[in-house]
Amino acid sequence: MSKAFRAKIFNMVSVGVIDEPINRFYDVISIIALLLNLFCAFAVTFDNMMERYGKLLLVIEAITTFFFAVDYVLRLITANELYPKETEKGAIVRYVFSFTGLIDLLSFLPYYLPVFFPAGTAVFRMFRIARILRLFRINSYYDQMNVITEILSRKKQQLMASVFIILILMMGSSLCMYSVEHEAQPEVFQNAFSGIWWSASTLLTVGYGDIYPVTTLGKILGIFIAFLGVGMVAIPTGIISAGFVEQYQRLKSIGDFTEEENIHFIRVKLSAGDRWTGKKIVDLGLPKDVMIVAIQRGKETIIPRGDTVLNPGDLIVMCAEKTKDVQPVEIKEIVINEGHSWNGTAIRDIDISRQSFIFMVRRNGKAMVPKGGLTIKAGDTVLLYGKHVQNENV
Repeated sequence: MSKAFRAKIFNMVSVGVIDEPINRFYDVISIIALLLNLFCAFAVTFDNMMERYGKLLLVIEAITTFFFAVDYVLRLITANELYPKETEKGAIVRYVFSFTGLIDLLSFLPYYLPVFFPAGTAVFRMFRIARILRLFRINSYYDQMNVITEILSRKKQQLMASVFIILILMMGSSLCMYSVEHEAQPEVFQNAFSGIWWSASTLLTVGYGDIYPVTTLGKILGIFIAFLGVGMVAIPTGIISAGFVEQYQRLKSIGDFTEEENIHFIRVKLSAGDRWTGKKIVDLGLPKDVMIVAIQRGKETIIPRGDTVLNPGDLIVMCAEKTKDVQPVEIKEIVINEGHSWNGTAIRDIDISRQSFIFMVRRNGKAMVPKGGLTIKAGDTVLLYGKHVQNENV
């Protein structure tokens, strides 16, 4: 398989890459297959649904599960595109043992394992729950879900610390309640771990009711533990809430960014006769500090890659960093009227400074390349580019 063909397959199976129709079609099919598979998994648990549509549900489950298997094989083939720094075998191993790789494997493997191990059908069916985790792939389409993922990732250390504190309190409250309630309820609080269920239900909820203290000291201790539980639950909630505020402020600051500070953006619309039309971005020969950041094609916005082909009518957005420590330039705009000295004069005959030159002429709303033989007419707008020369006292 050629590298170019493998790259196309990788783009097709990658969620969110929609620059070509087949990639969008594959994403739609993937989502439909996942939703249908999950619907069947729930529907088969209802007796009336199985009686009426049992065969149809099983056929849909078989087809969608086979699709998951094909998807897994395609991801194995293109694993080297996902991990380009690894060898081909190393990339496959890394994908297989990654979280997403394990989820993809468990999405279809338990369905076929009963064929070889009939005795484990019930256990294998339980592992099919892993298909639900494939829903996280839809995360790539919605910024709101991406925000949640980003917050959990950025705040994982604080969240782990709060969970650790909750576990310590659960263990401590279990030991305390065992010491107080063991003699009064030996069949309920049999050992130090018997109070784990009570402490979990008290710290994290309002209590379940099957295990509760009956002694006065146990009730007083339970009140204090319940108050601690409210505070402990509030800690991870506060961490996540603060993360939401920080993340949205960060996104807002990015959205309010003004390109005048460090980056210049320009937009260019291609026509059929332009030299860039029909070429790949990688073949344009752009300077290293200039890059195409987006292509508006009709109503669709494309994030460009090197092999993206430019079409007539594309609106190209390019950016470049503002260059520092470079001699400043001046751009002047001169509107030519009937009495202007340049009216009726060819550009080659215009007497202007050597530090300036005409780089564009706008005539009737159309930009024209200023060739030497072009005659300036009344109503034209002439744009001059000139270096700023500072007067120096010698």
